[in-house]
Amino acid sequence: MSDYVIRPLTVDEVQKAVDWAGREGWNPGYHDARCFHGTDTRGFLGGFLDGEMIASISVVQYDDAFAFLGFYIVRPEFRGSGHGLKIWRHALENCNADNIGLDGVVEQQDNYRKSGFTFAYNNYRFGGTKRGILAALGAQPAAQVEELHSFSDDLAAYDRQMFPAPRDIFLRDWLSAPSHASRVIAENGIIRGYATLRPCQSGYKIGPLFADDAEIAQALLASVLEAIPDDHATHDVFIDMPRPNAAAFALADKLGLEKVFETARMYSDHTPDIDLDRVFGVTTFELG
Repeated sequence: MSDYVIRPLTVDEVQKAVDWAGREGWNPGYHDARCFHGTDTRGFLGGFLDGEMIASISVVQYDDAFAFLGFYIVRPEFRGSGHGLKIWRHALENCNADNIGLDGVVEQQDNYRKSGFTFAYNNYRFGGTKRGILAALGAQPAAQVEELHSFSDDLAAYDRQMFPAPRDIFLRDWLSAPSHASRVIAENGIIRGYATLRPCQSGYKIGPLFADDAEIAQALLASVLEAIPDDHATHDVFIDMPRPNAAAFALADKLGLEKVFETARMYSDHTPDIDLDRVFGVTTFELG
């Protein structure tokens, strides 16, 4: 491995890692590379063998207290040769955040435990279609739902209650990304919930879906689904829900959503004190 070099990735190289994630079944969004890379431009690493990228990992550091790990991928033909373990160790050794989170697939959870990560709870990906979900939702009050195009201090304060760290840079890019559709509900000037829909390699994902209660979550869900073109009404729509939120799982049952797969949310130090009862949809499995 003398010619194995680990270095930060450019945004175009992050796109390559996103493409790999797509082949692994993670179904990334079309604009994920730009949104993700801007959050921490040194948080995405590639392993290069004789100048060719064969491995990736991200440890996106939001602040000194919290980072999130994702995109841990080694090209299949190079697995089992130690290149993955080397980039894994390099990434963790060069992250100085007090706590690191990740969403681990079932087959990798034991390996993450060996590296000091502990289980917090499961996240489940549920799938449906625009047509099916809207039919199950029925008529929803739409007057208070507004389009959300830009970041604000009020939105940052609301988001911070459901996420372990400030993520202003990420939210600015996420809300303004082409083809992303975001909605917000506010009452008397106070934000009660917001949601973003993004087109992905297969269908669409909704995340975040943060809401003070299930009624608000349903109104947001109905509104963002209307942004999907009618000729995509039978395309897949996915929402990643945390198991501790019983109201979210009741909503998934009401809407007839089908479980696609699960992850384990794990942390290197402690489970953050966030309000999971208002997390009806995780933002992304890659950045938390």
